[in-house]
Amino acid sequence: MFPKMHVSLYVKNIQRTIEFYRNFFGEEPAKQKADYAKFHLNKPALIISFVENPEKVSAAFGHLGFQMDTRQEVMERLDKSRELGLVVKEEMGTACCYALQDKFWVEDPDGYQWEVYYFHRDVEFNDPHYSTEQANACCTPNQNEKPRLAMADLNRTPSAAGTGCC
Repeated sequence: MFPKMHVSLYVKNIQRTIEFYRNFFGEEPAKQKADYAKFHLNKPALIISFVENPEKVSAAFGHLGFQMDTRQEVMERLDKSRELGLVVKEEMGTACCYALQDKFWVEDPDGYQWEVYYFHRDVEFNDPHYSTEQANACCTPNQNEKPRLAMADLNRTPSAAGTGCC
C-alpha cells in the first residue's frame, strides 16, 4: 500500500496559487519558495506541489477531486468554500460517472478543477447533461447549466461496482 499520494502541477502565478490553496485546503504551505509551494495534507494523505512554469500549464488536464466520508462533510466544505468565494458549481443529487453524488466544484487560478463529493451509490445511468455536446467529459462542470434529476431516476437499481466518481 502506498502511504501518501504526491501530485505536482505547473502554474502560471505561484502567489495566486498559494492564496487559492491556502483558502481551499485551510492550511499553510509546508514549503514555499519564489517559484514553488508544497502542501502536505494528512486527510486525505496527499502531498501536492506547484511549480511556476506558465509554458507547461495544460488546459486539457482533466480534474482532481476529494471523495468525502459523509454528506455532512461535503456540506461543511461547501459552506466554507462559498464564504471564500471559491465555488464554481454545485451539483446535489447528480448522476455522474454512473454514481449518485452530492458535489461541488472549485477552480484554481490556472483552471485546474477540483471536485468535492459524497458518493451515495452506483447507478446504471449518467445524467443527460453529461451526454450533451457541450460537456467534454463526465465530471466536468458546465458553467451555464445545472443538471436535474427526476425522483424516479434516483430509485434506479445500483450497479455492483461500489465505487465513486471517476
